[in-house]
Amino acid sequence: MFFAGTMFTGLASYLFKVYLARMIGARELGIYALGMTMVALLGVLDGLGLPQTAVRFIPLYSATGKSNQLRGFLLRALTLLLGVNIVLALGMVIVGPWVAQHLYHTAELKPYLPLFAMIMLLGALTNYGGQVLQGFKDVARRTVITNFIGTPVLIVLSVGFLLLGWGLWGYIFAQVVSALIVLGLLVVAVWKLTPPDVFQQKGPLPPLGSQVVSFGMAALGIAMLEFLLAQTDKILIGFYLNPKEVGIYAIAMTVVAFVPIALSSVNQIFSPTIADLHSRGEHELLQRLFQTLTKWVLGLTLPLGTVVIVFAEPLMRVFGADFASGWPVLVIGTLGQLVNCGTGSVGFLLMMSGNQNRLVKVQATMAAVLVLLNILLIPKFGFIGAAAVAALTNICSNFWNLAEVRSVLRLSPYNYSYFRLVPAAIATVFAEIALKRFGSSNQASLPFIVVGVILGYLVFLTFALALGLGPDDRLIADAVWTRLGGSFNRAKADA
Repeated sequence: MFFAGTMFTGLASYLFKVYLARMIGARELGIYALGMTMVALLGVLDGLGLPQTAVRFIPLYSATGKSNQLRGFLLRALTLLLGVNIVLALGMVIVGPWVAQHLYHTAELKPYLPLFAMIMLLGALTNYGGQVLQGFKDVARRTVITNFIGTPVLIVLSVGFLLLGWGLWGYIFAQVVSALIVLGLLVVAVWKLTPPDVFQQKGPLPPLGSQVVSFGMAALGIAMLEFLLAQTDKILIGFYLNPKEVGIYAIAMTVVAFVPIALSSVNQIFSPTIADLHSRGEHELLQRLFQTLTKWVLGLTLPLGTVVIVFAEPLMRVFGADFASGWPVLVIGTLGQLVNCGTGSVGFLLMMSGNQNRLVKVQATMAAVLVLLNILLIPKFGFIGAAAVAALTNICSNFWNLAEVRSVLRLSPYNYSYFRLVPAAIATVFAEIALKRFGSSNQASLPFIVVGVILGYLVFLTFALALGLGPDDRLIADAVWTRLGGSFNRAKADA
């Protein structure tokens, strides 16, 4: 369900971004991207690590029948989030104009800051609500609300406001309205999923507890480092270059961020499973899952990554002629994401097994390296230098995390079955190159690129299946097929 929701959101958002880019242009998108860096910066603090903490402690309290502790966690966390985010939103409105004028050199950003403050506040609450649903092990319901409802609402509102001539104002206001709708649906869902005995508890709220606070602080530290890794490039491009360059780079990195969709989907389910298996000492099963899931993630990513690399320039040209120069960012960024998928869920393995300090060490070091290299390379090479730094730090972080996983958990994602992917990968690359040469006059069209994606997966899966599946591969394939068949039969019966 999460994979389907992510695919739907990714494809819908890609098509919408094409429309948006053509409607408001690269400079307006750059102003929006700069505003969102401020949201992301304060967003590091607005969650206080509580959303990630919810994923770990809500299932723990639910499974052990600690209803009062669950009540205390839900209410105290919500109160903290509201208080902190109201203060941060006011801070953005007060201090933001100085940042826009003196750091970004973009005075046009100032009028939009109150709406960006609302986006930050609502984003913190919706993120917390979504993670609470994940803690209750209902990823499907969260996906329906945030992906299948939230995304269409945002797109419809944005298109309507843009057609009214509201420009960037309309797009940002549409985000605020859609976030309010999603938040309301999440509140209703959390209320329904919370065990009834939680509402029956009386007396003062129990404290969060030292374990919750400790994990939350570690999660907050990781979030701060992830911000540096994800947003420093845009901030420095805005400082050294101009909003137009930021807009081109932001669009390209949005496409790159879609490449590891299979890994993102697996992480949603695998992360709580890691904590469960590790706590029960199921080392062999955890090893088998790590190997099989990583291979499937890499296999499902290779065709998509190949298409993005081969058709990089046409993909960027779809957004408009101004964006075509960003195609090297797609190539460089996708190479980094392929390594990310090839190492699997190494970060979650460290965090969910109680080794989050090792993850903090890796990310702190790589964040410092990223900032230094960006300062050195962006003035000289522009956003291509930023893309190279992002890919390099992505690759180094994942290999370092993998080394930590091998050292402390004695786990490795690799075995001889990976060699079965090599012929399929080679065939996919040749098929995409041949398709590009065959359709050189049509390659700039979006339908032709979609044909490339379909061809890539057909070729890859044909070769991969022809070489045979291992026992664990067949187990997962049968489980997916059975679940899809069950969903189809239920839908047919309902009809």
